[in-house]
Amino acid sequence: MHKETDMASSNLLWDRLGDLEEDESFHVMTRLFALYEEILERDSDNREAQHFFNNLENALDYCRQCNLNRR
Repeated sequence: MHKETDMASSNLLWDRLGDLEEDESFHVMTRLFALYEEILERDSDNREAQHFFNNLENALDYCRQCNLNRR
């Protein structure tokens, strides 16, 4: 596990994400969602959490559009 000050590089994180099983990916997403939800519950003006949920919504919309275009 990385210390807070030893942030992993984005390339390493991509590799680690790629190594996850499908159910593990779901758990990672669920954990991130819960973390940012807790942050917003404590501070509804937290910009980082707001950005996370905005980016998540954009990613979900993008995936939905890609799926619709494939049909």
